[in-house]
Amino acid sequence: MPVTSPPPSDRSQSQRAESARAASLLARRLGLALLLALALLAWTQWGVRAQDSTDDKLVRGARLYSENCAVCHGPNGEGRVGARLAKNWPSIRPDLTVKTIIENGVSGSPMPAWSQAQGGPLSATDIDALVYYILSWETGGPPQITPWPTATPRPVVMPIPGVQGDPNQGALLFDQNCAVCHGPNGEGRIGATLAKAWAGVRPELAIRATIQYGVPGSPMPAWSQAQGGPLSNAEIDDLVSFIISLQKAPALQIQPTPAPAWKPSTLSGWPGALLFIVLLAAVLVIAAWIQRRKPPPDA
Repeated sequence: MPVTSPPPSDRSQSQRAESARAASLLARRLGLALLLALALLAWTQWGVRAQDSTDDKLVRGARLYSENCAVCHGPNGEGRVGARLAKNWPSIRPDLTVKTIIENGVSGSPMPAWSQAQGGPLSATDIDALVYYILSWETGGPPQITPWPTATPRPVVMPIPGVQGDPNQGALLFDQNCAVCHGPNGEGRIGATLAKAWAGVRPELAIRATIQYGVPGSPMPAWSQAQGGPLSNAEIDDLVSFIISLQKAPALQIQPTPAPAWKPSTLSGWPGALLFIVLLAAVLVIAAWIQRRKPPPDA
């Protein structure tokens, strides 16, 4: 019996159906590829943001430590007039221990309270960054130690008659050791105001004794080498001379140099992700259109 071919109309319908199935399969595959690409992009963005967040926290903690803590605890946490911090903390939750000490201080010791809730200058976010930075020493320390802030040059101070010491050398020592607690102009911060009219016939004697021996039971430690501190008698004389000069000279307004703000590029973050999605969608639409326009194969 002779085999008859299907009518042309049936062949055309079959070819159109086959083309539609192929286009549908291509669309499903491209859709799956789009979903996988979006998932990979989201995971990558999350990883980058998490890394950036960690790095930013470490950098912020290093800056805050350099500005507020290094003067007492040493630039690398080795201890100075304050306790050693570069160590393994004997605690199940050392982060809570360090955070509590920073927030509330240690009563009866030179460690003051730093949290804004306790009258200090640091926010909760600042303290979290500080804790993160300090505890990084437990695992070998951060990759790079932030250097101490450079003091802004001050105008020349004339020697104070009848007072020993060089007030200009004292200004450098003040910026390195005292400004963090007493303010850059002696206006007070977490320590007492020093830019004031000092009572007494010989106020330099009272100031020298306070610097040498500290104030027991207060945040003011002893700074003289004879009491375990870092300053020589000559350096203390220079400091006293500068502090006395603060009541005679107008305060220098020292403004810290702001760190350059990070400016993301146009294609970084989610704007770049959105552009990637739009381009991928355009590729899918063009591919589907080409598949539908493809002429059916010959019988």
